[in-house]
Amino acid sequence: MMSQTDPAAAHCPAPVPPPGSRGIDEILAAARTRLDRLDPEQAHLAYRAGALLVDIRPAAQRAAHGTVPGSLAVERNVLEWRFDPRCPARLPQAVGYDLPVVVLCQEGYTSSLAAAALQEIGLFRATDVIGGFAAWRIAGLPVLGPTPPSRPTILAPPATAGRASR
Repeated sequence: MMSQTDPAAAHCPAPVPPPGSRGIDEILAAARTRLDRLDPEQAHLAYRAGALLVDIRPAAQRAAHGTVPGSLAVERNVLEWRFDPRCPARLPQAVGYDLPVVVLCQEGYTSSLAAAALQEIGLFRATDVIGGFAAWRIAGLPVLGPTPPSRPTILAPPATAGRASR
């Protein structure tokens, strides 16, 4: 009987992690213990009550899958700088540490890490959406898009095409 394991894996064992390091599953679990995560309906109600709904997905992902009307697009790579009230690069909305921020990504993983990072800079009310944008859409909540990919336009032939010359 053949083994179900990959024969290449037997010759290439996984590297031993350095002491004190944590895997991403551990980091994600630790981040989520600090969050009061919201399901899409709760997030929608929080947004309607004045929370900032922040979409951290890259522009290409927002174009491909759609957006939530009224959400604030702040890509993940600049999130902390835009929301730290101490930072000169902050957004006008980043006026204090009690700001309710609900972070949205595509499936609800990156948003947990991002919301935990916002809590680390003092935004103690930051949280995220369980299931992300995908769950928001499935719940039937308001969405725009996706933006259809641009296609080359097919020009109609000239009006004189196919006519015999006189």
